[in-house]
Amino acid sequence: MSDAATRLARALRSLDGLSIGDAFGEAFFSDPTTLAPRIEARVPPDPPWHYTDDTIMAMSVVETLEQHGRIEQDDLARRFGQKLLRDAWRGYGPVTHQIVSAIGRGGDWRQLSAAAFNGAGSMGNGGAMRAGPIGAYFAGELETAAEQARLAAKVTHANIEGQAGAMAIAVAAAWVAGGAGDAAGLFPPVLDLTPPGETRAGIAQAAELGGGIDVLTAMVTLGNGLLSLSQDTVPLALWCVRHHLDDYRGAVDRGGGVRRCGHAGRHRGRYRGDAGWGTRRARGVAAGAGVAVGVHAVRVGT
Repeated sequence: MSDAATRLARALRSLDGLSIGDAFGEAFFSDPTTLAPRIEARVPPDPPWHYTDDTIMAMSVVETLEQHGRIEQDDLARRFGQKLLRDAWRGYGPVTHQIVSAIGRGGDWRQLSAAAFNGAGSMGNGGAMRAGPIGAYFAGELETAAEQARLAAKVTHANIEGQAGAMAIAVAAAWVAGGAGDAAGLFPPVLDLTPPGETRAGIAQAAELGGGIDVLTAMVTLGNGLLSLSQDTVPLALWCVRHHLDDYRGAVDRGGGVRRCGHAGRHRGRYRGDAGWGTRRARGVAAGAGVAVGVHAVRVGT
């Protein structure tokens, strides 16, 4: 295969992985009274498993890479908008839905992204969710992967934290796809290329956390995605990759375990009260499965 075809094949493999993690976790949003026994027994969810906006937006990332060989932000924004207008109810968060639907109607992504959250920009985990294929595409080119992930995230995440999470995941995927050896070597390059801030601090903490603990303990230490933020999701996802680099099922199970902990419903900011807290937690921790497995999947077949 040509170099471009080889790069694309790696990106598609990562896309497959993150879509599986995304759909696997999404399938656990059900009645908690019946869900808990299934989790304890390790019984997979009943089919079909439906992927979410995270996979849809990652598809746009891969299409942009295929077309340009890099992240071309205007084209990526256009693809985001077109896909949302065709399929608006895939679970887009309220702010993402607002930004991307406005892009689809001809709005300038630069202004829309920068204006989010009263001008602070989004620090959510969505940019990280779709960054695995970028790292896979730029296998072994860690600095390039980080910069391209930053560009991709900036279309919807003007805040540096949202970009930092995407950069960290892309670097991890590029390191894995570039022929990584011992999993213990994962964290140093990720930390080198992640900008300072809360996300990087959480990753540094994840690097010090051993693998001999259960996922719930890791969640208490590293975050559980409750706030759907980069800094609340990416450290735990990378911890899952570090300790299950050659164990796809383990990565899915632990990454999916992050997602299942809410035990109920979907969150996109539409719920309130006690039930709302549970659904926010469920949807917030959702990205862990897709992020972790999107990085891990590039290991398959390499």
